[in-house]
Order: sequence, then C-alpha cells, then structure tokens
Amino acid sequence: MGELKDTEAYEEELIDYEEEDEKAPDSAKPAAESGKKGYVGIHSSGFRDFLLKPELLRAIVDSGFEHPSEVQHECIPQAILGMDVICQAKSGMGKTAVFVLSTLQQIDPLPGQVAALVLCHTRELAYQICHEFERFSTYLPDIKVAVFYGGVNIKVHKELLKNECPHIVVGTPGRILALTRDKDLGLKNVRHFILDECDKMLESLDMRRDVQEIFKLTPHEKQVMMFSATLSKEIRPVCKKFMQDPMEIYVDDEAKLTLHGLVQHYIKLQESEKNRKLNDLLDALDFNQVVIFVKSVSRAAELNKLLVECNFPSICIHSGMSQEERLKRYKGFKEGRQRILVATDLVGRGIDIERVNIVINYDMPDSADTYLHRVGRAGRFGTKGLAITFVSSTADSEVLNQVQSRFEVDIKELPEQIDTSTYNIENTQYGKDPDCEIYI
Repeated sequence: MGELKDTEAYEEELIDYEEEDEKAPDSAKPAAESGKKGYVGIHSSGFRDFLLKPELLRAIVDSGFEHPSEVQHECIPQAILGMDVICQAKSGMGKTAVFVLSTLQQIDPLPGQVAALVLCHTRELAYQICHEFERFSTYLPDIKVAVFYGGVNIKVHKELLKNECPHIVVGTPGRILALTRDKDLGLKNVRHFILDECDKMLESLDMRRDVQEIFKLTPHEKQVMMFSATLSKEIRPVCKKFMQDPMEIYVDDEAKLTLHGLVQHYIKLQESEKNRKLNDLLDALDFNQVVIFVKSVSRAAELNKLLVECNFPSICIHSGMSQEERLKRYKGFKEGRQRILVATDLVGRGIDIERVNIVINYDMPDSADTYLHRVGRAGRFGTKGLAITFVSSTADSEVLNQVQSRFEVDIKELPEQIDTSTYNIENTQYGKDPDCEIYI
C-alpha cells in the first residue's frame, strides 16, 4: 500500500492545508432538510439488514460492531445503491464506516484501474481512513488500497502506482493533484469520489481549487459522497455543485451535534496558572488517554517537553514534524504506548482514538466549530468522556458563550470533586514525579 517507510525518502513539503481559513462565498440558498427518522427501533436492526457481502459482514463482526449507528442506518442503504450523499452528523458516530462499507460493497476490482478516490485535509486522517479500508477489506484480498500524502518521496508513490496500482486511493489534495498532473495517477475509471471533512476542504479556497481540478479528471458518471460533523448552510450549496440529486442528511438543530455521554466543564484562570492547573488535573483525574489541545506548534513542543520532564507519559504531534515522525507518534498513541497527547488542531478533526476519554483545551479554540471537533475526540461512538476548557481571557469567554448558545449546552465551572463514573469506564491512572511542577 502507499503508506511507505522508505529510509531514503526525502521530506517533500506540500501545503499544510490545516492552516487555511479562507471562507467560501455564500453562493446559494441553504439546502432543504431531509426527513429524519428517530433512533427508536434502529438499535434492534443489524448490519445484516443492509444485505452486505458476506466478506464485509465477517470483517464487521471481527471489528466488534453489532448494530449500526443512526447515521449508518440512514445512509448505508442508499449509498450502496450508488446515490450521491451529503451527510452531517456529530463526531464519533461512524461516518467513515458509511463510505468505507458502501464503497467496498460496490467496487469491482479491475487490474490497473483506480475505482474509488477519497480526499481529506490532513495526512493523519488519510492514514486512518486507509487503515479502515484495509480493516473492512480483510476478506476481500483482491482489493488493493493505498494512501498518498506529502512528506514521502513522490518517486516512491510513482513507483507504487506503476507496479501495483491500487483500486482505492486515499490522499490529501496536494499530493493527489501532483500525481495526476504528472500522469502517474489515472482517474478516468473512478466510480466513487469521496470527501471527508468536506467543509474544511471546500471552505479553503486554495484547497477547493485543487479538489475541483481533481474532480474534473474523473468521469461524469460517478457516485459522490461528502461527510463532516459541521456543514454550514453556506457551504452546503457548494457541496451540491459536485453532485446529482444527492440524499441529504443534516443535523440542522445544532444542539443535536453535541455528544451524549460527554461531560463538559470550564476553568477560569490566568495564563500563568495554566501549567500548575494542568499538573493538578492530570494527577487527580482517572484517564485512559487524554488529548491536550494548544494553539501553536511552539506551545505544543514546550508543553510536551515539560510534561515529559515531570514523568508524565506524554508525546506531541504538530505540523512542524517530519511526516515519518508524525505517523510514528500517532500510531504509538493510538496503540496505547503513551497516554497523553499534546497537539495542535492538526488532530482536532476526524482522528479516532477509542481509548481517549478526556480532552483538555489548554488554549481555547478559535471558534465553536473547532471546539466541537476537538471535544469530539472524547466520547467516541456514544461512550463516556470529559472535556475541560481553560478560559483565561475575554476572547476565550466569548468563544465559550458561542459554544453554549449555538449548541444549546450548559457548560459549568469544574467542581472541586467530579464523579469519575461520569466520564470513565476503566479506572486507569498514570502518575508523575510528585515533586515536579510545570512552568513555561
């Protein structure tokens, strides 16, 4: 597959799109809300009701899934028939499985032909999506999947496409576009075109141009599917321009986007008090794994350094690292070798690490959307979780007020005592040197 660890591969810099923040123009009226079904009765149904291939059902059982989530129940029956789909649903509800299972159900692997293309905005998310395709195609050995992103020698990717062309390609727009321009990646046989975290890619005008250029290289007749936890009314018409009469699933009541089972609190404090408070929290809380979000690469590196010096099992991931190092650390954290991850918003979207039950916003995110994506790293797929946000300025308070108003959630100040049963399943605590304090 295309996730390659060639020791001679050089670091090739492509645009890091996660820093883009240009907004799309308001180009059309908001799309109409599709009919929604309640979740009553859905839980009693199973994946077998979708009439999936036996090989897919076997892989689903191996993965431990028993019943489809609401979004899977709504989308999969239509998606496997080849319908275009726009889907907005809250974090952790299995949107990735919708397009992975739907694509694998329909695909007819032919030698040397790329049949499905999945685009996403970060390398880590591309890697994770590729892993999901591999997991669910375990019993479909003829299907080849590969992932392509910057930071890996493009010659290695060209060689792979020449010698072992995959049927399903996952990648970031910059690298995919480079491979198509050089005629190494042919898209004339693509039957499934998928955007994950589509709002992030289409709101950024630079990335939208790349996506459009790639899209034009694919056949007119194909299935297009787009997914995100946040889809503004302004971006929905942009999505629909890529589609033909799509099935639309939106959560227009934004209060429904917040996660059931996720306990949310804030702490008011001065900037200079953050490290001591973080120190106290990590000592006091029972956690399986925790993600600590900061606003910059330098703060991520410095905070992680101080946590490690205090014997906390911490690592950090940010865009200033080489691709090889980022993936190595991501895999190590996902496999549970470290329990604390300090990160920028690079991992704020889409990244699914099932053991994470606590998110700490060391720095307040810049918007309510970013807050939702960040805290969605805890409480995945309806499990328990805890989100704690540090509020140290008037601007921080304004963002928190926006979150409470928009998502109709009442976020209270963190109490002196918090019941661990409200956010934890396993009582696994990791300590540090009791004499060490953290200061920047």
